[in-house]
Amino acid sequence: MLLRRLTVGAAVAALSALALPAQAHTASTPPGRITVDVVGVNGSGCPQGTASVAAASDNTSFTVTYSNYLAQAGAGSGGTEFRKNCQLALQVHVPQGFTYAIARADYRGFAHLQRGAYGQERANYYFQGMAQTARTTHQFNGPYSDNWQASDQTEYQDLVYAPCGEERNLNVNSELRVYSGTSNPQALSFMSMDSTDGSVGTIYHFAWKECPAV
Repeated sequence: MLLRRLTVGAAVAALSALALPAQAHTASTPPGRITVDVVGVNGSGCPQGTASVAAASDNTSFTVTYSNYLAQAGAGSGGTEFRKNCQLALQVHVPQGFTYAIARADYRGFAHLQRGAYGQERANYYFQGMAQTARTTHQFNGPYSDNWQASDQTEYQDLVYAPCGEERNLNVNSELRVYSGTSNPQALSFMSMDSTDGSVGTIYHFAWKECPAV
């Protein structure tokens, strides 16, 4: 089990007061220090030691960076190389009286897709013991050779918050797939969840709210 504690900063802008749930209201950053623990890593796209997590200094988000997350097809690729995935289990510790949701996720990487080939990025995230969110799919069609980016944003009224007063893992799942399609099967196509210079990663953006008084 991989365990890494990450210190989170202490300043988040206040959220809009529209369409507030009856039992709680939006909040600025909780007081004190917030930490994120990575308690589990599994998947062909993130072998041991190839995924790292860092929290933004302003506590608005955390970033996952991968160094060996690449799916490929064609040019003699193995039968399982077309699909890579990663499952992260995270614990976000917040002071009593506050909870959080994931408001947006930004995925980035690099893709080289032959004409007729295509790649897909799929992802979802959910709290332990709660229903999974729908898995979204973003497709990129060849010919394509450039950085790629995709974002999943949840409407305010649809945000799913961690239950107040409980610590539940936040499960973050992602997947890359590359298909040769009608391209030359001897030509390589690939898609990675990183960038050519390693300067960007997957960013998950927090939304905070106060829990009702007990």
